[in-house]
Amino acid sequence: MIMTVNTLAIIGTGIMGMGIAQIAAQAGIQVLLFDAKAGAAEQGRQSLQTMLEKLTAKGKFTDQQLQSTLTNLTVIEDLTQIAKADLVIEAIIENLEIKKQLFKQVESIVSANTILATNTSSLAVTAIASDCDHPERVAGFHFFNPVPLMKIVEVIPGISTKASVVETLKELAKRIGHLGVIAKDTPGFIVNHGGRAYSTEALKILGEGVASFEDIDCILREGAGFRMGPFELLDLTGIDVSHPVMESIYNQFYHEDRYRPHPLTRQMLMGKKLGRKVGEGFYHYSQNKKQDGQKQTADTSKQLPYKTDSNISNISVWIGADLAEDKQQLVNYLNANNITIDKNDEPQSDSLVLLAIYGEDTTNAAIRYQVNPKQAVAIDMLTELSKHRTLMPSIVTQDDFVAQAYTLFGKGLDNRLVEDKATPQAAVDATLITESTGFVAQRVIAMIVNLGCDIAMQGIATPKDIDNAVKLGLGYPYGPISWGNELGAQRILLILERIYGLTGDPRYRPSPWLQRRAKLGISLFTKQSTYSG
Repeated sequence: MIMTVNTLAIIGTGIMGMGIAQIAAQAGIQVLLFDAKAGAAEQGRQSLQTMLEKLTAKGKFTDQQLQSTLTNLTVIEDLTQIAKADLVIEAIIENLEIKKQLFKQVESIVSANTILATNTSSLAVTAIASDCDHPERVAGFHFFNPVPLMKIVEVIPGISTKASVVETLKELAKRIGHLGVIAKDTPGFIVNHGGRAYSTEALKILGEGVASFEDIDCILREGAGFRMGPFELLDLTGIDVSHPVMESIYNQFYHEDRYRPHPLTRQMLMGKKLGRKVGEGFYHYSQNKKQDGQKQTADTSKQLPYKTDSNISNISVWIGADLAEDKQQLVNYLNANNITIDKNDEPQSDSLVLLAIYGEDTTNAAIRYQVNPKQAVAIDMLTELSKHRTLMPSIVTQDDFVAQAYTLFGKGLDNRLVEDKATPQAAVDATLITESTGFVAQRVIAMIVNLGCDIAMQGIATPKDIDNAVKLGLGYPYGPISWGNELGAQRILLILERIYGLTGDPRYRPSPWLQRRAKLGISLFTKQSTYSG
């Protein structure tokens, strides 16, 4: 049976605890606030009241909503006063032993029907419940900061948790305006697990000297559509928070290569370059704002030693593309800009060789296409040309051909929409990277999709819940499963298979979930058919 929660006790009145208290009180639930530190609960309530009063003054709340919310918040000084609660949520320090002791103490106070929930982000729910007499009523109820804005909550049953507890928490999530997604009790649950690919792959790309962190951020923000680049995000979260989580999940999965951290963030942690909070991380900050004009590259991006104002009327382009649709898009683009296309079977010696490739570096692609690598520049077609372009010369590409490619696809050319030749659009920039086995966006997006597929294969959550949790919890343009469908599962598989084949790094091995669905040409949301005979 699903229980109706009328009274909720919050233990721990920090940012997370008060965020949960706010949305519960706004939903008409009586909330009891307790903190072991004297005066902390009252201070939390006062801070929340001040914030809500400011929102009311701005017209975001009515006076009636304000008073109703505040009336539903009660500070208690003695833990025994939680006895009447239908649900107790702890939001205290991430320490397993302390949480276990607290749950044991709470269990001795509340009724037999009270549900006990933990807001843990990294600890096993089963471990937290292990000393309880009734672990079947313990579950994870993991919110994200800021709670009122992040409309997602993970509901995590431990190994003994009753189904009715899970359903009660999922229904409560809906009541307080959040989407409850059910996750298996595994390291990182859904969101912190699914978010491993973004920063760790970006760090690996940076470590390989493919591009500067500024350029990587630009490609993924402007080209791939992320709200923040991975290094901007690491600075915002704080290296002291992000790196331990990377190490924790890597270790909890017994050194699974897909979650491998990078030594750079460990070095930054030791050097106390923690990000925005201390004024310096990957970027420099003043008054909590990123400082422009302080590029801190480590000679990772190839600088253009030549002018990029080539006369486009003298440029001839030979196109090699892995996908027919990419070749057509490039042909349309070049025709719209009156660029000569070399239509010979083999490129002329003075033609720029433009290669639209996946999961490969320019050198290997030039060999595969049997063209001169000195003329070759690869272009990433995974992201839209109308947003941002990434160009990758081979290690021997002659400067004149690099300059031609940059002239054609960088700022300065009147880049018209290929669908409507009469409609000009704003100039779109291009980023030049050194050779990489797969482009920046290709590597990062393919890893995100692959990890989402692997989470689905492990049964940690349903494909739909994985998608919703990652999109809402991390702010990605798409959930990983739908992103794979949007770009094409076959294309994602091709990227991973080539990178894995060229590098031998098991980090890039394609998930069987992805492989089977890509080869069958079916949606990545497709679940295993069940035998009913």
